[in-house]
Order: sequence, then structure tokens, then C-alpha cells
Amino acid sequence: MSRFFLTTPIYYVNDVPHIGTAYTTLAADILARFHRARGEEVLFSTGTDEHATKVLRAAEARGMNVREFVDGMAGRFQEAWRELGVDDHVFIRTSEARHIAAGQEFFRRLQERGDIYQGEYEGWYCVGCETFFAAEEAPEKEGVRPCPNEPQHKPLELVRETNYFFALSRYGDRLLEWIDANPGCLLPEFRKNEVVSFIKQGLRDVCITRSAVGWGIPVPDDDSQVIYVWFDALINYITVAGFPNDAESMDAWWPASLHLVGKDIYVRFHCTLWPAMLMAAGLKPPRCVFGHGFWMNEGTKMSKSLGNFIEPLKLAEWLETVSGSTRPIARDAVRYFLFREMPFGEDGNFSRSSLVQRFNGDLANDLGNGLNRALNMVRQNFVREGAPDGETPPPSEAEVRLKALAPEIHARVTASLEAIDLQGALTAIWDYVAALNGYIGERAPWVLARQGKRDELAGVLRHALEGARVLTVWLSPVMPVASQEMRAQLGLSSTPTWEEALQWDALQTGAPLGSPVPIFPRIDRKRLEEGNRIMSGETPQSVAPAAPAPTPAPPAPTAEAPQQTEGIATIGIDDFAKVELRVAVVLSAERVPKADKLLHLKVSLGDEERTVLAGLAEYYQPETLVGRRVVMVANLAPRKLRGLISQGMLLAAEADGKVSLLQPDTELPAGARIR
Repeated sequence: MSRFFLTTPIYYVNDVPHIGTAYTTLAADILARFHRARGEEVLFSTGTDEHATKVLRAAEARGMNVREFVDGMAGRFQEAWRELGVDDHVFIRTSEARHIAAGQEFFRRLQERGDIYQGEYEGWYCVGCETFFAAEEAPEKEGVRPCPNEPQHKPLELVRETNYFFALSRYGDRLLEWIDANPGCLLPEFRKNEVVSFIKQGLRDVCITRSAVGWGIPVPDDDSQVIYVWFDALINYITVAGFPNDAESMDAWWPASLHLVGKDIYVRFHCTLWPAMLMAAGLKPPRCVFGHGFWMNEGTKMSKSLGNFIEPLKLAEWLETVSGSTRPIARDAVRYFLFREMPFGEDGNFSRSSLVQRFNGDLANDLGNGLNRALNMVRQNFVREGAPDGETPPPSEAEVRLKALAPEIHARVTASLEAIDLQGALTAIWDYVAALNGYIGERAPWVLARQGKRDELAGVLRHALEGARVLTVWLSPVMPVASQEMRAQLGLSSTPTWEEALQWDALQTGAPLGSPVPIFPRIDRKRLEEGNRIMSGETPQSVAPAAPAPTPAPPAPTAEAPQQTEGIATIGIDDFAKVELRVAVVLSAERVPKADKLLHLKVSLGDEERTVLAGLAEYYQPETLVGRRVVMVANLAPRKLRGLISQGMLLAAEADGKVSLLQPDTELPAGARIR
């Protein structure tokens, strides 16, 4: 059995987890679940970095003993990861006895090999990011020296101490040789170029101890010093692998398959200092270090020191409130949003309105649409005793579209996850979601049911259900709860293996199906204000679960007063948001007797049919409209004309006596939302 060892950084415990730390940990969890689904043995570690000067100061500021403080904060991180669905991982703390022993043994080995020496240190130190800087790296500005990494930190402190140094300068050439000999060891590629440039500028020896302040790993045989927090922290990866006492475990798991880190600790620490430390100790560098980007808040990097970070659990609570979903489903939606919204590796800007759009559009409407429509049609047409919600119809050799597409999408999803392209994997999955909805819209099972074509109807619905089952496999690493709920509705209870996506007709014919309940209820705009109070720190009031809204609602931006523009009365965004535009497919069209201008249309919105009266008889022959996709106002109040009910309005443009119906330029499924 192949093995896969992946790690996150260990996180400072000077404050609670935020969305930046969650981003890395959830990415690791997704990749760990993917590799487990492929049958690999996985070791996944995360944890807390507890020996920093700023941690000691944070405890003192709260009037707490530092041990009591770090114990409590480590518990907060463990709780956050449990609540966010992070599964089956090792949690390492640098204050643990096993890590202290590993840190001291590692220090001894480098000292014995001559790569650690004692000397005088005078330079500038940032408590915020626990980093030493030479004077030329941190020029003085207005009488102070700001941190080059994060200027919002307190000014750098001048430090003069007798310390121990690691001879990093000896390893520049070896590091470049390692990078050149191992394509893909540093990702993304553009970050590797930063590393190479940094090394070629010349590496300096690194101060790796501080004068003892009562909190840190003591330097072996020198109680006057503690090991510098970064030297200490990096060693956690081999502590988890079994260093120094479990040689069998080290042989099995080291070198690590993947270190996931943020870009701020990528170049200096994980791609230069850490591999050089390993080379000095006679150990192999990791196989791959991946540096991802940052989530920004209104264009500013989120950080604890700025106080502008978002707590992931509060975000899930907010989403639960505004959508009326369960907490696990809200959590899954957060997981989806974080990795669909921006390429993993680049920076992105967090926006609650974007989260609402993704929830309503991608999840409630697109993902929920195909499964719910197919299950509802089965429920209406294939019910028997013992299967009140319907039974799985038999397969049909005539239906092949989704079956043929699945291997292509599977290859794309697999390749993207192997390349740590999480957005690419989700994009491929949603291409299949669109194909599933398009298939149902075009095969129109409701029409087959009305025509009494039961065998053909069974084949179409079975094909759609198989497509939904395949989706549950690909979704399982990213949205494990939603995947299992979809599988339960399909009558499945097992956790899928990755290769299940390549099996077709795996559903058991005649097996009872679950109740077709929407997994992602659409967000009720009226709940957004309550949710915003949660995000601002106010205690939320009790809110009853919302009934699914008829259509996904757009985000709630700040309303602005309508203005007048060039003689046209403008409206606010809230006014426009009230209009629900959907793609409709014309099923039939005929003239209204004794009405020269009216056509009586029957249209499909995917999961329902409606009648519409349209003043198009002067411009279109009825038979030319059948099968056409049009744009429809779907929430217009019904009205009665000529004894007939009109349940919507089609959009058309008019100029110079000509009328043209608006229609999408690609074959979107009936019911698709226009935004």
C-alpha cells in the first residue's frame, strides 16, 4: 500500500483560529480524504506552535500562566477542526514531551556535525512574525524600523545577545542542486522562482536560540538559552514521523509527501532553512512544499494582529442562520466556497455576498437541481410497497451521455487534485453538474411521464441517478456531509472509494430511495440581517428553519438611494434582486382564439411546467418556438387573460418595429437562474 504524509504549518496560539489557518487545514483535509479514497495509507498532521515570544506576551497580557494559556488555546484549535469536519489527523503541540525531546536531539546532531556554533548576535527582531532581520532588510522609516513582512506589527526590536547559529550559508549550492534535481518539489512554479532568487542572493547564517525567558525548549547543556521558535517549530514534521526514537516509522513516512504552507513562511523558512536543516542532519528534504495565497478582507490581509480576521466557526454559524441549513451542511458550504472562489496558490478577497451567490447558485440551484428533480420524478412514477419515496429504476442501454462523460471528468478531477489544483477539481465537477442538469432538461422526463412512455422514463431517470451517484464520489473530499446525504437519498450508505466513479449502473435496481429533501435550502434574504449580527459578534436570536425559497436569492449589498441617469429613473440593487429571471424551454405554442396578438405557451422550468400568454403572434409562428430556450420572469404574479392564466413573462427586445426574444447563447438547462 502506498503512503501519503501531508502536513499543515503548526499555528501560533496567541489567538483563536481564523479563516486563514482554516484555509490551509481544510485544504490538507480535502487532499487527505482524496488519497484515502484512493486506498492509500495517509498520515495527516497539524498542530500548534506554542514556544513563541508573542505567545508568552499574550498570556501575560491576559494575566494567565503560559501553560494554562496554551492548553486552552490548543483546545480551541482542536475544537475548530472538529467542527469544520477535519478528519483523522495527528495533532502535534510543540510543548509536548515528545517534541521537546525531538528538538533537543536534532540540535545535538547538528552541533556534533559542526553546523551549529556560538557567536554574538546584534540585529532586529519582529515579535509579530518571530523573525530576525539584518539592518539592510528593514530600513528605518520615520524613526522606527517596521517589519518587512508585515508593517502593521509593532516596530522591530534591537536585540544584542550571545546565541547559537546554524551555518545556513554553507547550503546554498546544495539547495539549488536539490531544486534543480527535483522538479515539482516547490509549488506553485512562480513561487519556486522566488526561492531560487532568494538563495542566489546569498544565504546568511541564522541565529537559532534566544536568551532563556522561561518559555521554550532549553538548548542541550546550556540552560541560559532556548531554541528559536522557528528552528523548534519546523522540527514538528519529523516528530510526527517518529524522530528520533522510532526508526521504523521514520523509514515509512519520511520524507513528507507534502507540506502545505502560506506564502509568508514559504521562501525563508520552508524552502531554505528547513531543507538545509534536514540536509545537515542527514535526512531527506520533503518531496513537495506548496505555498498558497492569502485571503484578504476588503483588500487587506487577514491577520490576528490587525484584528480583521474571520473566525470559521462564526462563518458557519452565520451561514446556518441565513440559509436555515444544518450546521454540518453550512460547514460543507464554507469548505466549497473557500476552494471554488479562487485558485489555490493565489490571493483572494473574502466577500459574504460571494458566499451567498455560491451557496444559492452553485449548491442550492445547480447541485441540488439534478438530484432533486430526478428523485421527485421517481417518487411520482416508481413507488411500490416498501419504497414510499420510490425505487431505483432499471438501466437502459439507450442512455449513454452521462456515462460516456464520467471517465473524462474523473480524469480531470483526479489530475487536478494530484496537482493540488483544488479550484480546477471543483470546476471539472461542476462541468458534470451542468451536464446532469442539461441532460434532464433535454430529455424532459416529465414529458415522457405525461406521454406514458414508462420504459423510456425509467431509463432517463436511472441515468440521471447514476450521474448523481458519481458526483457523490468526487464531492466526498470537499463536502463529505453533503456527499453522504446525497448518497442516503440514493439509497446508499457506504463511503465511496475513488474508483467507484468509474463504475456505472452501480445502483441496485428496485432498491428503495430516500426522501428527496433539498440538502442546500436557498438563502432567505430576510435572514441576512440576523446573520450579519452573528458576524459582528452579537448573540443571534433563535431562528426557526426556513422553508426552501422558490429561487436562489442574490446577496444583500448595501442599498443605495435610486438616482436619475440621463432621463432614466434608476433603481436600487434591492429592487432588481426581487426580479427572478430563469431559463425556460418552450414545450408547446398555439394561437389564442379571437386574439390577434396572443400566443398560449407551455414552458418548462426544469422541475415544473407553466403556462404563459405572450404578445408574439405578430412576430413568430407558434411552431417555430417549440424547443426554444427563452428568458422568463418567473416570479411575476399570475394574471388571467381571455380566460387563461399567465404564470410569467418572456423577455424580448423591440426596435424599429422588430421584436426578438432573448435567449441564452448556450444550451443551459431549463430552470437555470440568470444573474
